[in-house]
Order: sequence, then C-alpha cells, then structure tokens
Amino acid sequence: MKYKIFKRILLGFLGILLLFCLLMVTPRIWSALNPEKPPFGYRFVAPAFLAIGIGLEELINKTPDIPSDIQEIKNIEYKNINGKSLQLDIYIPKNIVKPAPLLVFIHGGGWRGGQRADYLVYLVAFAKKGYITATVSYRLLKDGPYPACAEDITDAVQWFYKNGASYGYDPDRIALIGGSAGAHLALLAAYEWKNPGMKSDSLAVAVNNHRIKAVVDIYGPADLTTEYSRTHSLVTSFLGHTFEEAPELFTEASPIHYLDKNDPATMILHGTSDDLVPISQSDELKARLDSLGVPNVYYRLPLWPHTMDIVQRVNNFSQLKMTEFFGKYLQ
Repeated sequence: MKYKIFKRILLGFLGILLLFCLLMVTPRIWSALNPEKPPFGYRFVAPAFLAIGIGLEELINKTPDIPSDIQEIKNIEYKNINGKSLQLDIYIPKNIVKPAPLLVFIHGGGWRGGQRADYLVYLVAFAKKGYITATVSYRLLKDGPYPACAEDITDAVQWFYKNGASYGYDPDRIALIGGSAGAHLALLAAYEWKNPGMKSDSLAVAVNNHRIKAVVDIYGPADLTTEYSRTHSLVTSFLGHTFEEAPELFTEASPIHYLDKNDPATMILHGTSDDLVPISQSDELKARLDSLGVPNVYYRLPLWPHTMDIVQRVNNFSQLKMTEFFGKYLQ
C-alpha cells in the first residue's frame, strides 16, 4: 500500500517536472520555429532569470569591446549648468566617406539612475552597421526634478543639430532611441516638447529648421495622466508633486500630449507582462499615432517583463527590427 502511494507521488512529481520543463523550453522552440516573429517570454521575472541560470537564455554583454575600426570619442561636454558638466559619447565608423545617419541612445533608470554607457551593446552594434551612434547623460533626480532632464535632452538634440559637420553625421537624419525613462525623454524630444516656463535665451529654443527623423520607444511611459501613473511613486518623485498639487505637470510631461500629424516615424517595443510600465501605455500611443497618420511600427513581445532587452534573444530581435526601421526611415 505504501509503495503504491509513493509511486503515485513520484509519478505526480515527475509529471509536474516534465510539464515545467516543457513550459520552460517552449519560448525557445517558438523562436526557433518563428524567427521573424516577436519572441515569447516567461510571464514573470523569476522564471526568466531561472531560464538564464540554467542556460536556456543568455544575458547581453553590456561592456563589449570597441572594434579597431570604430572611433570612440568620450566625454564631450554639450552643456554645463550650475557647474555640472553634462556629456555625451560618440562612436564613428572609421570607413565613413559621406555623412551618415546618427542614432542617439538615451538610458533609462527611472529618471534617478543609469548611465550613458548602459547602451554600449547598441552603440557598438549599430556603429558596425555604418551608423554614427551617440549616448547622452542628463540630470537625474538627485540634481533636480522635472523639467531638468527634459531640458537636457532637448538641449542635447540642439547640440547634435549644430555639430554634424564636426563628427561626420547628417543632422537631418537623426533618430532618438531610449528605454523606459530614456524612452520617455526620447519621445518628449522627438515630439518637440516645450517647457511653458522656458526663457527665450535657453539652449532648448530651436535655432534651425532641423527635426528628428525617427524615434524608438522601448517600454517607455507615454502618458503620465493615467490613474496608474498619477499615484506611482516614480512619477510623483520625477515631477516633484502629487497629481492633486499640480495636475498640469502630469499633462505637460506626457509625450502623448505633444502628438501631431507631423511627428517623426515611431517604433515601439514593449513586453506584454511589463509590471512597471503597463503595456496599455504603448497601446494608447499606437492608437494615437494611427489616428494622426504618423508612420509607426509596434511590436508587443509576448510574456516579457520590463527591461526585457537585457536577454540576448530579445535584444537580437530588437536590433533586427530597429535595423529594418532605420533602413526605411533614415535613408
């Protein structure tokens, strides 16, 4: 009798283990069979990291070597405010013979952390493809709440418009790319954010007729006026006010508020299991872009959480689709 009970328990355990193993390998099998479609994930962060731990998934190399045929120019000051130097890095293929498109990457980190070297994996990869790439630092929350970082990215864009001849890129073919908070800032700048309190002598006042040609939003917030956003501690810290204190700030800091039919082509990448930035943010952005007739592509990556592109398989897909997007809109 005891043997039969033990056998049933063992068979039940083995059945559960087999089912678990099948569930863990299914995302990889799906990607192998459908390489052009968005890769499937694991729904939660824990199984995703388990997949990494047992070798089913691989993390990206965040510090790739700089190839000998790529020139790295670091610590270029684009702005100095109250003695704080804000800098950028540029990566230039040495075989460039004519002005190339420029890809500007803006790091995330909840507006309070991160550094411009975080996207080195993208900077190097796209420089190898013939693009000039750049990455920008901006003031974090410890240096001041909104609109500080939005002003900085807007000023960085103006710097890029004016310095194309010095670094070999075409100022009329610039794309902004960001992840999370960096995507929010990229969208603000691409959709021509304006600070109502901006002085006329600010660097952020347009000095030419250039415009951003394309923007890539990787799981970024687009509307800070939603019920979820209004009460989220990251958003209220970023804005320095609660919604009840200053509702107009939540609108002013929302990229979706600046949309019009003349906005640049937009690409969106977002995981459907993102618990930090709800995918409804990207769904709504897509709907608004469509209603205005703004060219856009949207990839909903099934069952992936926030920061999904640190997984190599997701990063590969993201780079593939960005390459197609840039090939269409920056050439």
